[in-house]
Formats: sequence, structure tokens, C-alpha cells
Amino acid sequence: MSTTREERIFDLLEKRTFDGLAPAEERELAELNGNDDLSLDLTAAALSLGELEEIEPMPSHIRAKIEDDAEEWLAGGKTLAIEPVRSETKRSTTGGSLWNWLGWAVAAAACLVLAANVYLTRIGPSPIAGNGPTPTPTIQQLTPAQMRERLVASATDIAQANIAAGKESYKPTGDIVWSDAKQAGYIRITGLPKNDPDKEQYQLWIFDENQDPKTPIDGGVFNASSDGEIIIPINAKIKVKGAKVFAITVEKPGGVVVSKQEKVAALAKVET
Repeated sequence: MSTTREERIFDLLEKRTFDGLAPAEERELAELNGNDDLSLDLTAAALSLGELEEIEPMPSHIRAKIEDDAEEWLAGGKTLAIEPVRSETKRSTTGGSLWNWLGWAVAAAACLVLAANVYLTRIGPSPIAGNGPTPTPTIQQLTPAQMRERLVASATDIAQANIAAGKESYKPTGDIVWSDAKQAGYIRITGLPKNDPDKEQYQLWIFDENQDPKTPIDGGVFNASSDGEIIIPINAKIKVKGAKVFAITVEKPGGVVVSKQEKVAALAKVET
């Protein structure tokens, strides 16, 4: 095939891809190209891809997978069910092999570009390339036990109270830690019976140096959903200053504003 003829075929293929061809041009392409020359179609597609802007490299594991599949294909492990190439001009054995190899090579390259395009479409523009905002970093979700450990390690005014039995027949064990500076604390307790949240809930009360003992500070309600140890963050409704005693009572669902302290499940006195 002459250079002029090749260039004309490429021009027509590229125009058909992006703009479409007039009937006369379709007939011209069919006469020049043998109607369905797949290798030249792929070559023209590769030429047009060369005009695209540079894209972000895809992750190495995705690229490696595609390259491995392409090598297997090129090695003859797979075939496409297509008819032999028809052409008015008889090609030599060497020429035909060259064009066939080029077609498959371009197909493999096109697969890489397509995979990259799909990948980038899903993840959006790369912030490294300056094409978009920096994504929000993933924040590790700490467990209640880890948050308690962090509070104990960071606060310099930790007050700790060991849990003992209250008026009920329960035998709870554990402790309560609290920081006035951070206004945060945790209940760590074992031995509370499981409760039915639709019927009753546990409620924490905080007695500090400024609060009337008849109206201790509400520390929030919680449920005992397992037989083992549970760790509950304290949710004090007003500022706590100088916690002295903690009490856990059994109240109606949602808790109460002022407890009658009829069912005291546990008590904890701050160690001095």
C-alpha cells in the first residue's frame, strides 16, 4: 500500500470516528480499505488518542493486570471471531504479519487508555495535578476503649472512681474516669444486667462540690446490651467542677430530670 493511500485511509477513518463520513467518502474508504480492515481501524483510533491530554497514571496493580492480559492475547492464547481481512491489493506474508501485529498492539494500548479513562472518571480529577480540591482524609474511628485510653493519657486532672454495688442486688465492677478540664469522661463497667430500652434505661448522676446532692448533674442514659464489659462516654448536661461521687440508677426510657434514686444500680466514689 502506498504512503499516499495509507494517509488517505487514516484521514477517512479518523473523520468517521469523530465527524462521520458522507456516502461518497464511505464508498471511497470501502474501496481503499477492503470494507472491514480491523488493523487499520485500530491504528486510526490510536492516532486520534495521541491528541488527548495527558492523564494521571492509573494504580500499578490495575496497569499490571491489563498488561498481563494483553501479553496473553498477543501470545496467541485468545482469538477474535472475525472474517479474514479482505483487500484488493495482495499483501506479502511479511507485510500482513506486520499489520496484524500492529493491530493487536494498538488494541492492547487502547485497552490501557480505556481502563485509565474509566478509572479517572470514577475517582475524579487528581488533586496532585492541580485539577481539583484535595479529598477529605479518612478519619480513623476509635472505639470507646481507645477514646478512654486517649483521655486518660492526655488529661492531667483525671479523677478516678472505682465502681461498687448500689442498693440493688447487682454486683458491678469497673471504674469511672473524669476530666474537669476536658469536661469528658467514661464509665467502664461489668456486671450490669441487660436492660430492655423500651421499658427502662440506666442513667448516670454526678455529684460535684458545687451541686446540691438532691439534684446531681445528669450524665446521660445508656443501655447494657451485653454481659461483658461495656464502656460508655459520659454526657454531662451542665459543667462539672470537682466531681466527688457518681451514681448509676435505673430509670424510665429517656431518663429523668431529677431522680428519686429508688433503684441505684452502682456507686463510685472518687479516690483522693
